[in-house]
Amino acid sequence: MHPTTPYPIGTPGRPWGAAERAAWLARQTVQRSYADEVLAPLQAQGPAGAECVQYGELDYTALGAGRYPLMAVRSRDWRAGRPTVLVTGGVHGYETSGVQGALLWLRRDFERYAKDVNVLMLPAISPWAYETINRWNPLALDPNRLFRPDSPALEARLAWACVAAQAPQVDLHVDLHETTDSDNSEFGPARAARDGKASEWHEVPDGFYLVADSARPEPDFQRALIEAVARVTPIAAADPQGCLIGTPVQQPGVIHYDMGPLGLCGGMTAARLHTTTEVYPDSPRTTPAQCNEAQAVTVSRAIDYLLGA
Repeated sequence: MHPTTPYPIGTPGRPWGAAERAAWLARQTVQRSYADEVLAPLQAQGPAGAECVQYGELDYTALGAGRYPLMAVRSRDWRAGRPTVLVTGGVHGYETSGVQGALLWLRRDFERYAKDVNVLMLPAISPWAYETINRWNPLALDPNRLFRPDSPALEARLAWACVAAQAPQVDLHVDLHETTDSDNSEFGPARAARDGKASEWHEVPDGFYLVADSARPEPDFQRALIEAVARVTPIAAADPQGCLIGTPVQQPGVIHYDMGPLGLCGGMTAARLHTTTEVYPDSPRTTPAQCNEAQAVTVSRAIDYLLGA
């Protein structure tokens, strides 16, 4: 067991109430601009065949935060006979390459696939968390444990509604994430304090890995993605117990979660092919550009696999 420092908010063993949540929110500060880093690239001249649509708004002004338009990108020439691809990023706003990797794929690779698939992309599902480099929303809720139609996390609820309206039939879903050192230094201890539980610590895997849905693991699909990303960034090795973040490795670089019951974004559709990426941006073996590239490569290789290429 790795030692952990008690979180500075709350009483150990007692779940947070309104006062503790307010104290947590007061500690959060804006560190980057959603408008500049996400909205501006989306609203600039995009690839031919793509259109940007607003699917909702987050209004956190009553909490002293901002108002955020939620944007999706979809194929302008949407055809019923084509397979449909869903790409989601920024469910956890602090996971930077999930957002920037999606935008990289959009501007560089979208046109290559536009004639073969319908694409719906939600590149930055949690914009307040993107600005504050956070895992939670301002209510101290983790959207990626609350993906359902009636979610108390508005980020998850609006994303779910968007996908249901825009792409009710999805063939491939790629959900872009990161695992960072701050999972152990900040977000794990905060979650334990919020829930009145003991903090758990797992070694952060040094490299890229995938999380498959245990209900539809598609091992050949996951293997194809790992092989493609291995050309871009290192793949995480299992720990001495044969695990990654405490979960048994099913094949090199791949673990399984039961996505639906856990309320994860990856369980929001019935797509036969699904994967959740996990990039490690704090590794001395990689760079931010490589992390973004790993996300983009995953999306492209996943579509190639879908198309039988």
